[in-house]
Formats: sequence, structure tokens, C-alpha cells
Amino acid sequence: MKFMINWKLHPGKLHDAILHFSQITLEQEMSGLDSGTKLIGRWHCLVNGTGVAICESNSAETLSNWLLSWNSIMDFQIAPVLDDNETRALGKKRGKQ
Repeated sequence: MKFMINWKLHPGKLHDAILHFSQITLEQEMSGLDSGTKLIGRWHCLVNGTGVAICESNSAETLSNWLLSWNSIMDFQIAPVLDDNETRALGKKRGKQ
């Protein structure tokens, strides 16, 4: 299942977040994720301390545990999402009902 994760840094935490993020590798950050969880992409808006990531995961527990690593400096919103092909397939299925 794919998830869209939006985040907003806590006030005053932008520079701490950038410093921490710049000092770890992607491999180090992802080391707590199981093989069923994959980061598809991530985008950052440093001007307002927000961003979005798309992940694929079979485990809400694994994804939650990963996000808790950053929870002291930012808040998250998470929602299941579908890609274009999945959305079209769902639309076709609903059209046959």
C-alpha cells in the first residue's frame, strides 16, 4: 500500500532538522525499515519547513516507528494513496457496479 506523508517542522526546528538530515545517509535513515517498506520519493520546502514523501509499506507499525524517529521536531499527516493506474482500475471497477 502506498502512503502520502506530509510533514511540518515545529517552530524553530528548521536548522536542527537540516543539520541532522545532512549528517546521516539514506541507508542509515532507512535502516529501521523492513524489506516490505520502500521510500518512493521525498520533497522538501525549506522556506516554510514542510515536505511530502511517498512510501510503500505492508506494515503500518514499521512506517509509524520510522516516523516516530522524527516526531520530536515535526508533525505528520499520513494518508493512503493510489497511483494513476490504480485509480483508473478502481474507476473502471466502480463503473461496472
